[in-house]
Amino acid sequence: MRKEQLRIIDMKNIALDTFELRVENSYISQTAVPGQFVHISIDNRTLRRPISIATIDRDNEIITLIFKVVGAGTHDLSTYAPGKVLDALGPCGNGFPIDDVKENETILLVGGGVGVPPIHFLGQALAEKNVRVISVLGYQTKESVFFEEEFKAISETHIVTNDGTHGQKGFVTNVLEEIGEFDRYYTCGPLPMLQAVTKQLAYKEGFISLEERMGCGVGACFACVIPTDEQGGYVKICQDGPVFAAQEVII
Repeated sequence: MRKEQLRIIDMKNIALDTFELRVENSYISQTAVPGQFVHISIDNRTLRRPISIATIDRDNEIITLIFKVVGAGTHDLSTYAPGKVLDALGPCGNGFPIDDVKENETILLVGGGVGVPPIHFLGQALAEKNVRVISVLGYQTKESVFFEEEFKAISETHIVTNDGTHGQKGFVTNVLEEIGEFDRYYTCGPLPMLQAVTKQLAYKEGFISLEERMGCGVGACFACVIPTDEQGGYVKICQDGPVFAAQEVII
């Protein structure tokens, strides 16, 4: 990880309160792996915003980031125009472990809301290893859906919306019993979804990516610690994560 400048190429609204930000940077585009994030500084805001990497075009050194407007900082970010240069730390955190995934294995990806982008970057990497990928993606409503076609290009894809306005009605956990056998799962999304998925798939090896508010983003401020056991052990999501084995942390 190091401090870098990201030049904005494009910014567009792709779903309800959800924006796709494409930036140009040589170092991060060549070194980032699925599951890592960039920590972006926003004008007149004290804290940086952690944003997951959705995909990378290494040939053209372009990084695609997706974020949801949830407050004043992300609202300001959504107004930035092409050409503006962002101050960022990256690539931050660890990535999803996939070196031991074997060709022709079946991998399940489960994403929810803004937890979908890092799962997409991961799906691309797995598809390049000739791994069969099954994706289950959950959104609140039809207007919240994004990256459906991108996932269909690399995986068997199941879309779920809470209100049933697109895809299957319900939650991602409603689909998990229908998808058949798989070797391992990876998931990222809201905490209640992660709790439900890890409970339902407790018999399988799995990895979760946690999305929490962070302070410094480099492990110095202890703002994003999470317990690992009942004896007082803690890890930092920004430095030790955001990816953990499913049973490694208490969520």
